[in-house]
Amino acid sequence: MTSESEQPTNPDLLRIVALGGLGEIGMNMMAVEAEGKILLIDCGLMFPEAHMLGIDLVLPDISSLGERSADICALVLTHGHEDHIGALPYLYQQLGSPPIFASRFTLGLLKKKLAEFDLNLNKQFHQLEARTAVSVGPFTVEPFRVAHSVPDGFGLAIRTPAGLIIHSGDFKLDTTPLDGERTDLARLGQFGDEGVLLLMADSTNVESCGYSGSERQVGPRFVELMKQSQGMVFVATFSSNIHRIQQAVDAARASGRKIILHGRP
Repeated sequence: MTSESEQPTNPDLLRIVALGGLGEIGMNMMAVEAEGKILLIDCGLMFPEAHMLGIDLVLPDISSLGERSADICALVLTHGHEDHIGALPYLYQQLGSPPIFASRFTLGLLKKKLAEFDLNLNKQFHQLEARTAVSVGPFTVEPFRVAHSVPDGFGLAIRTPAGLIIHSGDFKLDTTPLDGERTDLARLGQFGDEGVLLLMADSTNVESCGYSGSERQVGPRFVELMKQSQGMVFVATFSSNIHRIQQAVDAARASGRKIILHGRP
């Protein structure tokens, strides 16, 4: 990012810096700068790869923010996965303790995480609602609903002095999600009619041909496999994938099995 003496004041000048997550799964964090103010999007970590011996967690490199913490006007979180919120307890104070904006479920996950670090940031929490814009510095941020493997995920429409940019968050075009919250294509179409300066889209395996099935297809397959299996059945999933856990529990009940939950509380 620029130094204080070089802060952009031209309203048509917009700077976007990926501090992590670009071209990799993990460490998602992005800085958007306009009129000398910085909006941060996500603050995630990455779990170490095989060659990272002795490394427990990998955090975004925020050194480019330098002495700019006073210029950070907000941190907006798209959803509650670790690769989008996991670095926050480690970096938050270095970022100048900005206000945190996120959905209700994401804030709930974050509150639990922060408790492990004896951090209470409830006064800094601001709950976002789909299609309801909030203004921070020179930015106006409107969250829109996206379907994902964690509930209550948002994409972001960010109006800047230079124009409208769209950050998709992590999304899936699932027409029959379990919670009924589909990606808001209607609102995206309206943004397109308005005119979009830049689209930043993120969807795992988007470069692969074909498409992924609906999450609704998983439940019946769970039931089928559990009824066919003679011994114990182990189901591994991210703890934030609430819908998948519920499907596994429902399938276990449907096949007359006992349920044991094992993992971090």
